[in-house]
Amino acid sequence: MGYVDRYPDEDGYFGEYGGRFVPETLMPALEELEDAFKEAREDPGFWEELEELWRKYAGRPTPLYHARNLSRRLGVKVYLKREDLVHGGAHKLNNTLGQALLADRMGKDRLIAETGAGQHGLATAMAGAALGKKVEIYMGAVDVERQKHNVFRMELMGAKVHPVKAGTQTLKDAINEALRDWITNLETTHYLLGSVVGPHPYPWMVREFQRVIGRETKEQIQRAEGGLPDAIVACTGGGSNSIGIFYEFLDDEEVALYAVEAAGKGLDTGEHAASLCAGETGVLHGCRTKVLQDEHGQIRTTHSIAPGLDYPGVGPELAFLVDEGRVIADAVTDEEALKGFVMLNETEGILPALESAHAVYYVKKLVDRGELDRGDVVVVNLSGRGDKDVRIAARELGVSI
Repeated sequence: MGYVDRYPDEDGYFGEYGGRFVPETLMPALEELEDAFKEAREDPGFWEELEELWRKYAGRPTPLYHARNLSRRLGVKVYLKREDLVHGGAHKLNNTLGQALLADRMGKDRLIAETGAGQHGLATAMAGAALGKKVEIYMGAVDVERQKHNVFRMELMGAKVHPVKAGTQTLKDAINEALRDWITNLETTHYLLGSVVGPHPYPWMVREFQRVIGRETKEQIQRAEGGLPDAIVACTGGGSNSIGIFYEFLDDEEVALYAVEAAGKGLDTGEHAASLCAGETGVLHGCRTKVLQDEHGQIRTTHSIAPGLDYPGVGPELAFLVDEGRVIADAVTDEEALKGFVMLNETEGILPALESAHAVYYVKKLVDRGELDRGDVVVVNLSGRGDKDVRIAARELGVSI
């Protein structure tokens, strides 16, 4: 059996990763969600409604842009999959619209979500506003402070934002609080998880909603180049944008797939968020996957300049694909990501999210290491735009604004 159309097994596992590690009180909600998704997945009417929202509300399909100036600088042919042009500024809306429609089918009128960089929270607020749902967002207090712009936008759309002051006050803690809320409000509430993490069926379901990125990319690159790319590069935190673009190419062994994590201040410093590169098998937020943990199994504190990559775990399917050797995991430091951020602005006039800037810079690393040859074709999944990160980048670059 090939990879494409591969499901998790009946217990929600991809190899040794996945499953459901949750309190018994959550099992009925997860089973209800799995049943609703399986039914919706086989219903052409569901996909017609979602695809209409993707087209007319989200602005899909997104273009595949030949970045000519960046290509000249790097010596390879670089295409950017422009998920930064999705309404709201990131790929996150692909998934939130799908889950919001599922909530409709299940009769849930309230959506809750976690968010790190704010893009998933914003996309949930958008989907809730478009479909008439009450929305509450949990966000680490540290992230609230560094993403005030997105917090204000969520509140403008009618969402209530809860700053989480427990633990590291980042994405991990926001997920914990969202899960506590869900346990106490199962009858009325759908937990709209934003990445390919968490208990089954979330990793499978979110992947299915994000596959639209890879489907479009495959058609677009074949039209532009008459064939497949040599490599696809995507930043990876939880992993929804990376599995979203990788999935349609998994059976195309000639296409190298690179998942680029946050090396933060360096993998040797311990101040990073690179679960695939430096993690161990453990359990986090309801599933077994690669996590950053200490010798006692306690989750480590993470660091990344990019809030959306600042997570101590990764999607179980990506952990499986890296073990299988189909996806190559590597990491880019904060300093390198800033260089990628500046480079794309200078060469193309495109402001990438700091998350996406990791993937942009990684193409340079591949060229410098000789892993890409002159004229090779590379697709970078530009997962989001960088308006939200301008203040962070300016501060790090020593500019006062």
